[in-house]
Amino acid sequence: MVSAGAPGVRTVLGDIRPADLGVCDAHDHLFLRSPRLPGQELNDASAARAELAAFRAAGGAAVVQWTPYGMGRRAADLPLLSRAAGVHVVCATGLHQAAHYAPESLDGLRGRLAEVFVAELTEGIGTSGVRAGLVKVAGGFHHLDAHARWTMAAAAEAHHATGAPIAVHLELGTGALDVLDLLCGELGVPGDRVILGHLNRSPDLAVHRQAAASGCWLAFDGPSRANHATDWRMPEAVRALAEAGFGDRLLLGGDTVVAGARSVDGGPGMPYLLRRVRPRLAAELGAEHVDRILTGNPARAFAVDWR
Repeated sequence: MVSAGAPGVRTVLGDIRPADLGVCDAHDHLFLRSPRLPGQELNDASAARAELAAFRAAGGAAVVQWTPYGMGRRAADLPLLSRAAGVHVVCATGLHQAAHYAPESLDGLRGRLAEVFVAELTEGIGTSGVRAGLVKVAGGFHHLDAHARWTMAAAAEAHHATGAPIAVHLELGTGALDVLDLLCGELGVPGDRVILGHLNRSPDLAVHRQAAASGCWLAFDGPSRANHATDWRMPEAVRALAEAGFGDRLLLGGDTVVAGARSVDGGPGMPYLLRRVRPRLAAELGAEHVDRILTGNPARAFAVDWR
């Protein structure tokens, strides 16, 4: 655990030293439900435990679950699963796109969204006692609507109150520069406290370099689920960023969001990150560099001087 005053990664079992995080899947889901994914919910604790065990067997040590408020996080179950599998788990607060919620749920958060985020980061999620270690929000396809701006403003307020990082779902990988203009420009969040997700889904190397220059983290998470035809471009994009001097800003994740995508249900799941993605990237960058992306980078991305 972390000594008083030292930076820590806030896991579901408490704060740990960043150096103890280990090989990390920096964006994934053990539990998730949404009206946009009917019948495909991640809501099986036994399957979640088996998936974590499979990830551990593949060499994994930590998973960051980006499932935000109101989408079936099952925070109270996460400590037991973490202990059973021997895998660190980091849980999120935050809010996704409006389409993932009933309107009345969103109405109940008006005027108090930042307060909810801060409470979940510092006190705990509901009565679970589990504290979140990051705030997750979302943009839209090449734009930020009023909902996105509302949630990002609350996320920025929560960051300023706690130091927590902000992880952003980029719809099909787009809108990165708009997000940075808002969070880092208008709202004053330091670049190194922002994590942009799904950049593999829009392999625009010029945008990637512009985003990286802000100091933010760039997450490449997959594999593709919607025939983006971008999986084969991901190693090229990662290599280009590394060659441009941004290898220390990269994160990798699996982003398992439906039951059929879990490895224990016949999909690639969490182990795919280490079983297939790691050797593929090692062929481009070298194994040592990829190991730093899987260990040293997430240790810094999710470490916080908690306030």
